[in-house]
Amino acid sequence: MLGLLTAVVSAVGVWLTWRVFVDTAAGQRVDQAVFAGAHFGRNRLWRVAYPVLDLVSVPYIAGVLGAAVLIAVMRRRWGMAVQVALLVGGANLTTRVLKTVVLSRPDLGATPLFSNALPSGHTTAAASVSAALVFVVPARARPWAAAFGALYTAATGVSTLVGGWHRPSDAVAGVLVVLAWSGLACALAASSRGAGGSSPRRRRLPALGSGGGLLVLAGIGAALPAAYSLRASWTTVGALNSRAELLVAYGGGAFGVIAASALAFAVLLFVRQSAERVV
Repeated sequence: MLGLLTAVVSAVGVWLTWRVFVDTAAGQRVDQAVFAGAHFGRNRLWRVAYPVLDLVSVPYIAGVLGAAVLIAVMRRRWGMAVQVALLVGGANLTTRVLKTVVLSRPDLGATPLFSNALPSGHTTAAASVSAALVFVVPARARPWAAAFGALYTAATGVSTLVGGWHRPSDAVAGVLVVLAWSGLACALAASSRGAGGSSPRRRRLPALGSGGGLLVLAGIGAALPAAYSLRASWTTVGALNSRAELLVAYGGGAFGVIAASALAFAVLLFVRQSAERVV
């Protein structure tokens, strides 16, 4: 039940992200300010961002997915192997279909007209392979796997901003697509355990561990400046074109991607632990 709820809320989150930041002139204006602000310091930051983005490719996704499935098989968790394949394949296919078929970027006069880029494929790929590892590692290692996955996902999402490949809404939507499929995979895991016939036991609150606690703190800590920046940019009258305005928008967009990544993996960790404890 918790997994299905996570999937539904995340799917709604993807639609809301598109509706606010792509389908409205005000949202496009704020998102475009981040896009423009990314020009500041790009030459220096790109040296770090490019290797992160260059890592993401179809062979890379296939390799990590194969490793995750192999770990599940070695642990004799056949259902888990199916779940991670469903998660990675479903998330990346969904992003592709949403970006090219379902969603569009209307010309509202707020930004130059480009083809729709939401959700971000690079961010989806990074988040999906990270989520797969959270599924297959032993329970004690999950909090730290989730923390590492959030860090890698955030680094990839922010790197797409640095390179001018995506806007913040694209990266956030990619994270939410993966969280939706993670919720479905967790629901499948809980269902299979519930049908296993094992004796009932008392449910306990799933432990997030130190890694999970750090994710929550990082998410909240990043969400505060992101919210401040969004409010400042949204309420500014006229064009957002001064250096200060663009840097505020750029910094807020980066913090927004970090917050979304950290909180999404905290939720994933909680739901994954819950799925394993429910019988």
